[in-house]
Amino acid sequence: MSEDSPRRVRVVVVDDHAMFRSGVRAELGDAVDVVAEAEDVASAVAAVLRETPDVVLLDVHLPGGGGVEVLTQAAAQGSQSRFLALSVSDAAQDVIGVIRAGARGYVTKTITGAELVQAIERVSDGDAVFSPRLAGFVLDAFATGEAPSVDPELDRLSAREREVMRLIARGYAYKEVAKELFISVKTVETHVSAVLRKLQLSSRHELTKWAADRRLL
Repeated sequence: MSEDSPRRVRVVVVDDHAMFRSGVRAELGDAVDVVAEAEDVASAVAAVLRETPDVVLLDVHLPGGGGVEVLTQAAAQGSQSRFLALSVSDAAQDVIGVIRAGARGYVTKTITGAELVQAIERVSDGDAVFSPRLAGFVLDAFATGEAPSVDPELDRLSAREREVMRLIARGYAYKEVAKELFISVKTVETHVSAVLRKLQLSSRHELTKWAADRRLL
């Protein structure tokens, strides 16, 4: 790169799935500089403080406390990096949580590579970026002060069980859930059993209604 070339945005990619991180790197290509990857809260905070990236591409559900914990710990230790959440979840509770913790935007994993590069560059420039459907309820929540409260039933589920629950409630087949989350069909079955047991539900139909009642779909 010549001295006259524009400086590329330096990015840290945080996600607990190595295959997903590799996919993100491939999609970003040489449009940005991926300076580090992290798989959980501790490694993410360490990478952010060590590399001081322009933008942190942050999954919401992570081992060790989730994306909110990464934001909280990094800010407490003086990080000036900007955070863009990238998650399979489009639930209001997840979106509002990371925005309240300081993220500058939130996009879902259905985003294309070109759109993701654009979102990263905009966040680096100081803009706020949201997937279109998410922007509406973020504005509504902050305008009315009615951000989602803690749901004790939802809190019984682990982060992974929540992801599986939402996809199953949306009608995904077990194979589709496994492909989306980079896990085995057997693991999906195990999570579904745990979700139904914890929520005291007996079928996918009941699970779909339960999720719809809480606007989790």
